[in-house]
Amino acid sequence: MPPLKRPIQGFFTGGLIGGLGGLIGLGGAEFRLPVLKGLFKLPTLEAVIFNKAMSLVVVATALLARSSSIEWSLLAAQWPIALNLLLGSLVGAWFAAGVAMRIKATTLDRLVFFLLIGLAFVMIGEHIFKLHWLGGALVPDGPLRWGIGVIAGLIIGIVAAVLGVAGGELLIPTITILYGLDIKLAGSLSLAISLPTMLVGFVRYSQSGSFGVLNRERPLFFGMTIGSLIGAILGGLAIGFIAPDWLIMALALILLISAYKTFQHSRAH
Repeated sequence: MPPLKRPIQGFFTGGLIGGLGGLIGLGGAEFRLPVLKGLFKLPTLEAVIFNKAMSLVVVATALLARSSSIEWSLLAAQWPIALNLLLGSLVGAWFAAGVAMRIKATTLDRLVFFLLIGLAFVMIGEHIFKLHWLGGALVPDGPLRWGIGVIAGLIIGIVAAVLGVAGGELLIPTITILYGLDIKLAGSLSLAISLPTMLVGFVRYSQSGSFGVLNRERPLFFGMTIGSLIGAILGGLAIGFIAPDWLIMALALILLISAYKTFQHSRAH
């Protein structure tokens, strides 16, 4: 393969995924994973680590970009919610990354497959039942809500570590439903929670021999990252021109099909 072919492919696939993610308000990491595995032929653990590194860059950039619309002081005032979820997500990310490094490749494929399928159904459920619009906290402030928050954070940390994603698909509805926050503020808070959660998983993965993929695939990483950032910006600008409602359903269906073809096929061989 010509030396520039992979980074060019990465730029365009990253741009397409980033653009679609910008349209529907997601980072797109769940769609990158099947592409890294299927198109670029990375082993599953390497694809997860690669995806995790890209997600860190995208989330840090998105958090800085949103600072113009959400004041840092307003975000900082929500520290009890962030702490509540981080108590679970940091533990979940560290534990899940450790497990992902130890289990067999076929088992990891199976785990990734079911988690991607689960995320696709979460996207469909959020769209059909409008979970973001329930309004008000589901559980009043107190020990019960803290306990639920830790458990929710634990699950989110596990998903984020195993898939290399930021976990916004799970964090945003959790924050809006469990704590009753406005969705705009919840979006920024989810990024602030995702960043340390992903860093913990990233540090854990640095102990794996598969971590060398970031050096070996450096041109692909830069091409895909630049494409993703440009795509996310363009997708965000196009929100007013394209209705995202049916796009979400279509993307969820694409995720279901790509997860099945990529990870079930891999497991079969």
